[in-house]
Amino acid sequence: MSFPSHTLNDGSTLPAIGFGTYPMKGEEGVDAIRSAIEVGYRLLDTAVNYQNESAVGEAIRRSGVPRELLQVTSKLPGRDHGYDDAIASVHGSLERLGLEYLDLHLIHWPNPSRDRYVEAWRALVDLREQGLVRSIGVSNFTARHLERIIEATGVTPAVNQIELHPYFPQAEMRAVDERLGIRTEAWSPLGKRQAPFAEPAVATAAERHGVTPGQVILRWHLQLGNIPIPKSATPERQRQNLDVLGFELSEEEVAAITALGRPDGRLFGGDPDTHEEM
Repeated sequence: MSFPSHTLNDGSTLPAIGFGTYPMKGEEGVDAIRSAIEVGYRLLDTAVNYQNESAVGEAIRRSGVPRELLQVTSKLPGRDHGYDDAIASVHGSLERLGLEYLDLHLIHWPNPSRDRYVEAWRALVDLREQGLVRSIGVSNFTARHLERIIEATGVTPAVNQIELHPYFPQAEMRAVDERLGIRTEAWSPLGKRQAPFAEPAVATAAERHGVTPGQVILRWHLQLGNIPIPKSATPERQRQNLDVLGFELSEEEVAAITALGRPDGRLFGGDPDTHEEM
């Protein structure tokens, strides 16, 4: 399946939709990730803290799809924010994945009370210059965190992956990313267990276009310019999540879904100013 892509601020590209691999582990995880590759996903998202990088690497090898056609993202955990620790962490990711380079590496959370994310960012900048990582970015960063690393290094992240779904549409953060030239990725793009499939704004659009509520939400992401990273271990659902190019939401439908946003729309207490993930 040919899928549109976005050009990042460093000149590289990413598919307009990716595949989330958390919490897929072991042989079942390998099978599910391999299925996603065979269905047509070309952007795979993992992290050190998912403890499944080896499963992702094995799925890539078993898929038979050439490495250069796949784009692999991993993420740096909070415990590795020191400069030397960050360098070692990325080497560890490459070893577990069995890859010579990563297409994208992100700082998973800023962990501001530890105040070492600038060191971590400097490490990723140097790893990119060495060619071990092709693009670098962040996850769960606020405007203040972004501005600080940009001021310290002169290097703007290519991507900011944040919690983003209809109950938490993050209009202000998306605007910050756009102003800085950063592409926004969406984790939990459907809203997980709180997915708003029954909301009239979603259900009515699904009926009108003859698609599923999940497809409506993913199409909403695409039309906002987000890169959603949905996760499913089921081949049929994997195919559905990719099959979002054959219809287009109206401006009114997009606005109605965005209007579902709530002040308390986060899935858990994941405020980047206070949440710590080591």
